[in-house]
Amino acid sequence: MLKRLIPHPLLSLTLVFVWLALVNKFTVGNALLGVLFGVVIPMLTAPYWPDRPKISRPLKGFAYVAIVLWDIVVANVQVAAIILFKREKNIRSRWIVIPLEVTSAEAITVLAGTITMTPGTVSATLSADARSILVHCLDTDDVDAVRDEIKNRYERRLKEIFE
Repeated sequence: MLKRLIPHPLLSLTLVFVWLALVNKFTVGNALLGVLFGVVIPMLTAPYWPDRPKISRPLKGFAYVAIVLWDIVVANVQVAAIILFKREKNIRSRWIVIPLEVTSAEAITVLAGTITMTPGTVSATLSADARSILVHCLDTDDVDAVRDEIKNRYERRLKEIFE
């Protein structure tokens, strides 16, 4: 019965907190409306989630989010330095093919989103067999180092979280 009422507890909890953050004012009415959204939306969308993603180590997920947030801050500073202090002819943009070891659609989606959210890199496309992702890097002279950093810093952790 509880599984039917709250089919995705983490989604429900996330919806409540997002709602409270969006209204930017904590009242009993806002909290109740957030709980209503947290119960109704997952119930309505449950048929579209036939295979829920399996997160084997949720605490590592929190560590992953912290690492990504730190990397976003650092990359913002690096991109600002590139834009402000490098001449256009000295910027070395490169396309990089990242071979993937993760296989779940959720892990690949999070990896692609992480790459895109980090300033200076953009995930452009996923290969048809989902075994590699094409990434554009704003400025690098060592393609292998960027590939290895993405694989070691992000993909390895996602593999631990999702698989």
